[in-house]
Amino acid sequence: MTKQPSKSELAGRFVQLLALAAVLLSAGCAHYPPNMPLDRHDPAYGYRFTNLASPDKADDMLVVVTFSGGGTRAAAMAYGVLEHLANTEVTRKGKPRRLLDEVDIISSVSGGSFTSAYYALYGDRIFSDFESRFLKRDVQGELTRKMLAPVNLARASSPKFGRIDLVAEYLDDEIFHHGAYGDLVTRGRRPFVTINASDMSLGTRFEFTQDQFDLLCSDLSSFPLARAVAASSAVPIVFSPLTVRNYSGKCGYQEPAAQHVGEENRGASSRQVYKAAEVRSYLDSGARPYIHLLDGGITDNIGLRGMLDQVAAHDNPLNLARAMRLERFHKAVLIIVNAETAPDLSLDRREEVPTVTQVFRAIKDIPINRYSFETIELLKANFEGWARQMRSQKSGGEQADGAEEEFDFYLVEVTFDAIKDPAERNSFRRIPTSYTLSADTVDRLRALGPRLIKESNDYQRLLLDLRRN
Repeated sequence: MTKQPSKSELAGRFVQLLALAAVLLSAGCAHYPPNMPLDRHDPAYGYRFTNLASPDKADDMLVVVTFSGGGTRAAAMAYGVLEHLANTEVTRKGKPRRLLDEVDIISSVSGGSFTSAYYALYGDRIFSDFESRFLKRDVQGELTRKMLAPVNLARASSPKFGRIDLVAEYLDDEIFHHGAYGDLVTRGRRPFVTINASDMSLGTRFEFTQDQFDLLCSDLSSFPLARAVAASSAVPIVFSPLTVRNYSGKCGYQEPAAQHVGEENRGASSRQVYKAAEVRSYLDSGARPYIHLLDGGITDNIGLRGMLDQVAAHDNPLNLARAMRLERFHKAVLIIVNAETAPDLSLDRREEVPTVTQVFRAIKDIPINRYSFETIELLKANFEGWARQMRSQKSGGEQADGAEEEFDFYLVEVTFDAIKDPAERNSFRRIPTSYTLSADTVDRLRALGPRLIKESNDYQRLLLDLRRN
């Protein structure tokens, strides 16, 4: 005979059900943590390139590194390149230095943002614990378990709290330990790390810098790095967009003269006019009180568009250098770490109708890869022209013989396309975009970056020129 529960037992179960209902009800009202407003705009405040010191004020060489998207695959290859730069010694002003210490800017997207943000926050600590804390960890499995927890399923059902907010919580607790942009300002040293996301409404690049947040009258200092990395990695459909509030019009922000570009300005390029319209859209908080952000790979999967936009906004690279207080530099080094994979042609060997997942991957990856290719080609087309401009404008007629001042650009590409052996190249191209890879795969990617960077002719030319100097 089945024993009936007593009245006290029934009461206890009732209390437990009430408690569970209360938890689920409060979870359903969850809200993303808002970014903070900026009381008063100050162009000298916050996380900006000009607020981070260069080692020994060695501003005669600008080194920019970009890390592409691609999940742990991209993060591991980026990590290998950082390791190589840390192990490469050069002489600067008569002193031996690591090439890594000469890096001024890192621009990153999606998977590459995990590496860049960790290095920005922890510096050389990355070489002792990044593998265990992220690269060789089942991040994807842990995220899945977090999202499927009943209380988090309820929280994610809230209209003001999405799956990407759960991702940001996980990254904040497990990877970045509540580090914020104010910590990077306090650290006060380069590299200046630009984490890139995409504005869902405009389809344009959105960067986590105080310059961008000035437009929103928002203070980036208290913004968690974890939320920036989550936004940069918010793959559409898989994750929800990450939302930031727009407080524009409340902090006394004045649009710089360089942004006052309109169709009536005949000297302005179409790109400048378009960019000015994009910037102004953020200045109307009545029309856009909330900005929704997605994966940075949608608008720039290799982290290069920011540099191209900046050069266009300042008309030429010398004006940009002056704005960055780099008038003295005569060497510019750009290292592109690109872990993009090739299109999957296996579908074309089957007659069956592609699945929804396969279609999603195609419409996501193919435009991104083509846009990345066009971006790199645009950069290469402008590279030598920029060098000529810099040589000519920096001379400025000051030298009696009219000779141009020395100026050199170095373009270093670290990409799967540079792998000479077809079988090995295809092997790396088949590594999935995931946040869980085997330890062996991580080690292969980590070793590949240094090998490819050493095979670059421009990189060897750079090392030779630095030894001569």
